[in-house]
Amino acid sequence: QVQLVESGGGLVQPGGSLRLSCAASGFTFSRYRMSWYRQAPGKERELVAVITSAGGSTNYADSVKGRFTISRDNAKNTVYLQMNSLKPEDTAVYYCNAVYRRSSSDYDVYWGQGTQVTVSS
Repeated sequence: QVQLVESGGGLVQPGGSLRLSCAASGFTFSRYRMSWYRQAPGKERELVAVITSAGGSTNYADSVKGRFTISRDNAKNTVYLQMNSLKPEDTAVYYCNAVYRRSSSDYDVYWGQGTQVTVSS
C-alpha cells in the first residue's frame, strides 16, 4: 500500500521557520523524483520544489528561492522541505508528490494528504 504522509505544518509568525517531512512507504522511494506542491485557498496547486531521485539536482519556484530547501534521505524514505523567512503568502496546504517515469506514457504518480502551513502574526 502506497503512502505519503506529510508532517511538520502549523502556525508560524512571519519571518519564522518550519520543516516539513514526507515519509514514504509502499514503493521504491529511491527511484522517484520527489516534489513539494502547495495550494492556497482559491488558487491552483503550484510546484514549490523538486528533487531528483538521487538528490543530485533541485529546482524551486521563484517565489521561494533562497528561502526554502528541499532535501531527501533515501535511507529513511523521507523528503524534507526546510522553510525559512516565511511570509503570509506562503500560507497554503503543502503536498508531497512522488513521480517515477518509465517512459513518456508510463509513469506512477503519488500524492500525500497535505499539511497546513499558516503564516500569521
